[in-house]
Amino acid sequence: MKKRLPYIILFILLAWHAVSYAWQRFPKPEFESGYVYPEYQFTNPRSTAWEYIDVGVLAGVLVFTTWLTLKKRSRNAIIWTSLFSLAYFGFFREGCICSIGSVQNMALALFNENYTLPLSAFLFFLIPILFALAYGRQFCAGACPLGAIQEVTGFYSVKLPRSAEAILSSVPYIYLALAILFAATDSHFIICKYDPFVGIFRLNAPATMIIFGILLLLAGLFINRPYCRFLCPYGVILNWLSRFSGSHLTITPTSCVNCRLCEDACPYNAIIPSNLDAPKEKTVTSRKRFTIYLALIPVFVITGALFTLRFSDNLAMINRNVRLANEVRMETVAGIKAVSQQAVTFKESGKTVEVLYQEEEVIKERYRKGSPIAGAFLGLSLGIALLSLSAGRLRDEYKPDQGKCYSCGRCFEYCPLHNNNVPLL
Repeated sequence: MKKRLPYIILFILLAWHAVSYAWQRFPKPEFESGYVYPEYQFTNPRSTAWEYIDVGVLAGVLVFTTWLTLKKRSRNAIIWTSLFSLAYFGFFREGCICSIGSVQNMALALFNENYTLPLSAFLFFLIPILFALAYGRQFCAGACPLGAIQEVTGFYSVKLPRSAEAILSSVPYIYLALAILFAATDSHFIICKYDPFVGIFRLNAPATMIIFGILLLLAGLFINRPYCRFLCPYGVILNWLSRFSGSHLTITPTSCVNCRLCEDACPYNAIIPSNLDAPKEKTVTSRKRFTIYLALIPVFVITGALFTLRFSDNLAMINRNVRLANEVRMETVAGIKAVSQQAVTFKESGKTVEVLYQEEEVIKERYRKGSPIAGAFLGLSLGIALLSLSAGRLRDEYKPDQGKCYSCGRCFEYCPLHNNNVPLL
């Protein structure tokens, strides 16, 4: 019964939120003109006090989760903490603001002088990063509502082949590069628009996004944390920085005895085994491979930059003004009538076509400058990933991969030293 209690609480949270949504004080008006509600979803403006309360709760949860993972080493307590974060940051605060989406706020502020970054957005971006540098991915363990809703629905752990996981793990890098590019050019906040769980938190997103979130949860029954592993762009940053954490979670509270009981405990393939018994590769061979991969990095960087530059104008179509200019041009050149609401508004505004085309060219020029940077970033990430595979080190114990580990504590109960048992060697 105790093991099922978190799932019962999750069901109650979902049911309560659905009922509270049904009790709207003012129903949506009905329009006979064929009006369609826009896809964008906004929460009500928050007071400054609530913004700082949210930041305080985030910091408090991270401190408490860090204590649970490093000192208390309690998997159950970590789950209860993540349920609190799900209830507060997810259902109560409706998923906004979140650290994952704050990446876009940072990019927009860095490349647009007319945007003032809210302090709360900056702190939501920065605080989990500081904890990752010091203690690993504590945000993923107990403070992220998106991770929490997946963690408590992961009933059966099925490991993916490492080759398939390596391919799927490249998607967050692409997502991060595009999210920063679109935000920096003041085009779109795609992380927020395509958040798969915010529709569940608010129960008012487009049906397609709610279905997407449900499908991810269903997939998460067997493949734990699919969004965290194969989509989350903020996880890329935490992955990098947590590799430098000095006080990271450990599988065993004392020295590892290599009993191998934890070998298959982690569904995320985040446990690095001892390799003392592995066949030794010749030093000349390993150095040669390392040199080749190192030489390939600039090739990947240049190739990625040229590839994305080639499609920069296509990427610029995400910007509404570029789409509008293209629609107006098609009406002028090909006679295809511009009928979108934005085109109708443009015609009524009195703005000339020449001014619209000038704005379009400015935006496209920004994409021509930003797209190669995004492509170079992807090429560099690929090169570093290959290089890391050739830089093998001798390990005399089982330890977490500090980048991939979510500090969830699943491995604790598999360690006989954690349970004060004598291992069978």
